[in-house]
Amino acid sequence: MIPERLEKAEWLARPDVQAIFAALDGAEGRTRAVGGIVRDSLIGRLRNDSDIDMATELLPVTVMQKAKAAGISAYPTGIDHGTVTLRLGETQVEVTTLRRDVATDGRHAEVAFGTDWTEDARRRDFTLNALYCFADGRLFDPLGGAGDLVNGRVRFIGDATRRIAEDGLRVYRFFRISASHGEQRFDPEGLAACRDAAGRLDHISRERVGHEMLRMLSLPRIALTLATMQAIGLLPVSGERLEALHRYEGIGGQDVAARMALISVSPQDLQAQWRLSRALVDRVARIAKAAALAGADKLNWAAYRYGEEAVEGLAVAASEDNWPRDRLMEAARELARLPVQPLPVSGQDLIALGMVAGPDIGRALARLEKRWVESDFTLDPETLLATEAASRQ
Repeated sequence: MIPERLEKAEWLARPDVQAIFAALDGAEGRTRAVGGIVRDSLIGRLRNDSDIDMATELLPVTVMQKAKAAGISAYPTGIDHGTVTLRLGETQVEVTTLRRDVATDGRHAEVAFGTDWTEDARRRDFTLNALYCFADGRLFDPLGGAGDLVNGRVRFIGDATRRIAEDGLRVYRFFRISASHGEQRFDPEGLAACRDAAGRLDHISRERVGHEMLRMLSLPRIALTLATMQAIGLLPVSGERLEALHRYEGIGGQDVAARMALISVSPQDLQAQWRLSRALVDRVARIAKAAALAGADKLNWAAYRYGEEAVEGLAVAASEDNWPRDRLMEAARELARLPVQPLPVSGQDLIALGMVAGPDIGRALARLEKRWVESDFTLDPETLLATEAASRQ
């Protein structure tokens, strides 16, 4: 059964949210919450960091005037498209005036403001995102989105091809939301429209695509979704890598960087495709290198060189090479047993033995490091130094 109102929605009961509603004529229904915050509240899947979005009949300048009169901070963050950001206490809300598209080039839309709630709903992407609620929690569902939501159907509003032509990023959103809210089932009409558009999306900025892909890769299960994207020519990933990703999910893996290590030939390729942060690319590279060592049965080196990333590296190696479960469990126990510590001797210790500072010190430290790691970190400093002294006699 689909409820008629939101019950026990924490964000809706906040005094700051209700104050914003009150300032913007929410009691008269002129301002309503919309989109993901309503959608996920309705099915009890709200994240702690979910954005609060509102739609309003009020013009942007009126929103700012009314907000400031009520002591609410207002910022014209997207005023050309009717969006004003309001902040009261710890609560931030994006308020956008009802709109209709006048023209679009697939990236940017020219809009006109209006007061027709159903027309505003029709310009959105998917029916399950065209859900509104009043200040008192009553739902407004002009396009039957609640029914699609509870049935796990991600359906474009109106003609799917037209929705994609308005904003090509909706292709990626279709797959992400089908993974998060559709149990990786794909509406046939929407999938066909995405297939037709797959070769015409070069105009979308890499940053926007990367943002969608990162959100997708953070979901619990996405292997089937990525395989479907690959099948329509949207994602250049080999079938072998997708099978490894499926196995990774089968052992409970959900790490974003590990998933990237599985599907990419190199982290640099992903960085070029999606404009990822340097920190994330570096972590992907560390996991991939740890996986290579784990796959070569060098868990001690993986742990020594890559620390915590060795755990995900082990999962990646097991998924790539399709390890039997017993082998993975034994390797995981071995990795957990390793007392990884820094090399307990230094160049100063070698100088104290009579060595002269210079390249020989570096080569000696490399030899000692190899002995230290391959002893599984058990040799004490005295033994290490004694083996080096004996090798030099």
